[in-house]
Amino acid sequence: MKKVSGKESLFTKVSDTNLLLVITIIIFFLMYLGAIIFQGGGFTKPQMLFNILNANAALIITSCGLSIVMITGGIDISVGGVVALVSMCCAVYLDYHGGSIIGSIGIALGIGILYGLVQGFLVAYLDIQPFIVSLAGMFFARGMTTIVNTAPFNVADPEFVALKDTRIIIPGMGSYTRKGIYVPAYVEIGVIVALIIVVLLFVVLRWTRLGRSFYAVGGNKQSALMLGINVRRTKFLSHLICSVLAGIAGYVYFLHVGSGSASHAMGMEMNAIASSIIGGTMLTGGVGNIVGTLFGVLSLCTIQAIVSSAGLDDAWWTGITIAAMLCIFLLIQSVVMAQKRKAIKG
Repeated sequence: MKKVSGKESLFTKVSDTNLLLVITIIIFFLMYLGAIIFQGGGFTKPQMLFNILNANAALIITSCGLSIVMITGGIDISVGGVVALVSMCCAVYLDYHGGSIIGSIGIALGIGILYGLVQGFLVAYLDIQPFIVSLAGMFFARGMTTIVNTAPFNVADPEFVALKDTRIIIPGMGSYTRKGIYVPAYVEIGVIVALIIVVLLFVVLRWTRLGRSFYAVGGNKQSALMLGINVRRTKFLSHLICSVLAGIAGYVYFLHVGSGSASHAMGMEMNAIASSIIGGTMLTGGVGNIVGTLFGVLSLCTIQAIVSSAGLDDAWWTGITIAAMLCIFLLIQSVVMAQKRKAIKG
């Protein structure tokens, strides 16, 4: 039987990441193509895809942050609560205290950094289970959101409204209405922010020492230590990055909805976990790809759009389809990993 060293196993994990990424992308395009062929309607227009991006830019960002933590073998279920807390704090600051756009962005980043420092320290340096830490963080964020303000309200600050209503036109991507009027396709500012973050994290994971450390720690902690990697610091940074991205996602979410409410971003942490898994990130750690996470979000939101387009708007139908997707992707991951293990042993 062939033994695999720490470095060889790390390289094998990275190759698994690429394979799962290809599978995710293929399934997404087949799914979207099937929606165009069998359902038509809005799926035939470019704006349908851009609307999915507009509505889920914050989910893309939180999923990317969660993927970083999952690659290191951890988990963070506080991201949805952080998004809601950021949204409410920024809304109250702008409407009730006459704040500025720059100040509200500072609040969002401050909340994300504070959460990352606390949770990262508890997980990395006190060895508390990340699920327990982030569960406490989720409850704290939801509770603080209610304390900041209980009643939902729309923000009326003119500068914020102008920023919220800003649209970026996509050249050459549009459609005609029934009256023959050409409507150009567009995306919101949040989509640009989300795509920039995807590119930055892709570069970090692919070509930096920190990115390789994330994979190594998630793949095998002992091997990572033997390679001279500071495991505690790497875990700490993964949680810090995740929480900072949750703060940014909170502001992007706020830009999309334009309001503060204690019920905002309910279930976002579960959708982020599901998107990461669909995108090829494994809960066991060591395997994941940010581009895959992007397509995981698109796949998840596309199936929701397909269900809604089919007239099955009941929440339980959406839950069933998401559960089925997760089962399919987990099965694919299991088969892929089993084949890889056989190839290595052979």
